Amino acid sequence: MHLNPLSKFWGEAQFPPTYSVAEVVQMFKGGTSRKLRKEFPELEEFLWGDSFWADGYFAETVGEANEEVVKKYIRQHRKNQ
Repeated sequence: MHLNPLSKFWGEAQFPPTYSVAEVVQMFKGGTSRKLRKEFPELEEFLWGDSFWADGYFAETVGEANEEVVKKYIRQHRKNQ
């Protein structure tokens, strides 16, 4: 599994198929929450409760498509809107 959300900020990550999508999302949310809270402690006053991220997430698979194929699809999709 390859995780690429906000890769410009936190880098990319790859996980073996033994991890479920839910486990990877949990690790991502926990790690980024800790990092953001440490770097920006003033964010605490804007949180509702202890949670930094919302409970849900969206995940989609792209099969055998590589990054360039996905980028091409996104560019084409934007043109058609």
